[in-house]
Amino acid sequence: MLLFVGLGNPTPDSENNRHNIGFKMIDAINIKFGLSKQKPKFKGLLTTGIINKKKVYAIKPLTFMNNSGICIRELIEYFKIDVEDIIVFHDDLDIDFGKIKAKFGGSSAGHNGIESIDKFIGKDYSRVRIGIGKPKVKTEVSDHVLNNFDKDEMLELEKITNNITNSISILIDKKLDLFSSTVNNK
Repeated sequence: MLLFVGLGNPTPDSENNRHNIGFKMIDAINIKFGLSKQKPKFKGLLTTGIINKKKVYAIKPLTFMNNSGICIRELIEYFKIDVEDIIVFHDDLDIDFGKIKAKFGGSSAGHNGIESIDKFIGKDYSRVRIGIGKPKVKTEVSDHVLNNFDKDEMLELEKITNNITNSISILIDKKLDLFSSTVNNK
């Protein structure tokens, strides 16, 4: 079993925020692989299905970014999913817009959603860090992540989600370096 987690905030005005890129990824995976209809469970919107002959759960936590770990812990305890079989999709300020870096474990780098997950389940899971770029002035970080993507970025975001979903089998096999290089070279 695998669990895909997309981080974001559940309010309608947050839908196209840079911080909600994880939600966008779960939506793209649901569509591409025909996962079940989203159902509210475990303080999130849950879908299920089969990808590459593996049972997959995908969730968008509704607990807001800073409390994402609450949702994840409840779900993995119920379905007995190993922490190592979790892949979290989230935004990353330290990566240029459109670039992807997949890694296992490590620091939260100040990302509140990742800090919450680490607090509730530890750090032994994979992450797909999707670059949203940094604002020129550090004091503008909060505004940057909570602002919507512009029109050009939305078009680019569609390419990014397509590249990731088209390479999902590499990610499922946990070949994180190969996954990163594959999606960044498309």
